[in-house]
Amino acid sequence: MNLSRPHEECGVFGVYNHPEASNLTYLGLYALQHRGQESCGIVSSDGNTLHAHKRMGLVADVFGNQDVFKKLPGSSAIGHVRYSTAGASVEKNVQPIMVDYSRGSIAVAHNGNLVNAQLLKAELEAYGSIFQTTMDTEIIIHLLAIARTNSLEDRIVEALNRIKGAYCLLFLTETRMIAVRDPNGFRPLCLGKIGNGWVVASESCALDLIEAEFVREIEPGEMVVCTSDGEIKSMFPFRSVEPTPCIFEFVYFARPDSYIFGKNVYLTRKELGRQLAREYKIDADVVIAVPDSGVPAAMGYAEEAGIPFELGLIRNHYVGRTFIEPAQAIRHFGVKIKLNPVREILAGKRVVVIDDSIVRGTTSRKIVKMVRQAGAKEVHMRISSPPTSYPCYYGIDTPNRKELISSSHTLEEICKYITADSLGYLSEEGLLKSVGMNNTNFCKACFAGDYPVAFPKPADLPQMGLFEEGQK
Repeated sequence: MNLSRPHEECGVFGVYNHPEASNLTYLGLYALQHRGQESCGIVSSDGNTLHAHKRMGLVADVFGNQDVFKKLPGSSAIGHVRYSTAGASVEKNVQPIMVDYSRGSIAVAHNGNLVNAQLLKAELEAYGSIFQTTMDTEIIIHLLAIARTNSLEDRIVEALNRIKGAYCLLFLTETRMIAVRDPNGFRPLCLGKIGNGWVVASESCALDLIEAEFVREIEPGEMVVCTSDGEIKSMFPFRSVEPTPCIFEFVYFARPDSYIFGKNVYLTRKELGRQLAREYKIDADVVIAVPDSGVPAAMGYAEEAGIPFELGLIRNHYVGRTFIEPAQAIRHFGVKIKLNPVREILAGKRVVVIDDSIVRGTTSRKIVKMVRQAGAKEVHMRISSPPTSYPCYYGIDTPNRKELISSSHTLEEICKYITADSLGYLSEEGLLKSVGMNNTNFCKACFAGDYPVAFPKPADLPQMGLFEEGQK
């Protein structure tokens, strides 16, 4: 998998006690499509039985036929959008996972990554467990099945006390929906209200689409149980640790209109750009963004630096995940099919290009050359985050360390490789200052290599090499 930038693995959405639960879940997944574009699924409950529809593909394609919703009856539903990591993306790995076991039926949707999955899988297989998928999420199902406690809440707690890593989970049974966020709170998860029903979503933008009221964020280490009486029960059953939410959600992953970790993403990204201008101001004629994620930071940079902001790169929003290259060689084809420079904006200008990150450097190199080809006199690259030098093992798909250009190259070497006239990354101090949450200990492992949750073995493989074939 040739990653030009990190990818979020997945998003979750659930509705409890609403007559149009499946339709609302479809819309919620539509709003969360940016968190996963390879597959999606919905499991609904009619009070007696669970019903599922899940396929490879985008939300609009998988659920584009209205007849699908006739097969998803009931007043409760959970859904999932997925971006796979290492290995094949296959239908058997599409979530939510739904199983029947001795205590009834249950479905699970998971956003995150379990760092001790390999050890748990080996242990479970030694005792006779047979795995049907290659996802770490299935481990949670097996742990639930062998749990010795009686109530569902207690079985979930018993199972989750065995796992380490990042997880935002939605469980659905015939009569209940349960949401859980890991004690470190790596990924965002919020709670909403619609009529007499409850909604849980990875990001608040999904609540906005269905006109649900944003109630609050689900806290790190919190379990929220939606019950038949229309109320919710909140508990904190796990060992308390200092939360370490992922700061890269602000930089790139979350949608700009979302409210996560107590802040609006768009305003935070604009402040990243302003701080970047304070740290790396330069005489230039125009500021442009690498769309779409670089736009708010570019606007902030332009405002702070007093340089006009223009849409110098136009994105084709109708490009799929794959395309066929023409037999005739076209320079920078992969980037050009997604982005096209506006020559009238760039020709003869000193251009500042704002992006959120550099992973391998290959895409940045092509963008710089494309801007020069459009007639730019100078090209200065500015990055609204610190150098990404370490892989993430908490639910973000990143290359291994040797493939991250900043892990083995100096600033000057990277600048030379991408052929820019200058290069500047936002400092870690500037990033924290821009986010402005002084009492929060964010996870910054991708920048500094300081991992908040220890690994049971050396972290020398992409995503811990989970199950070899792939995962969520």
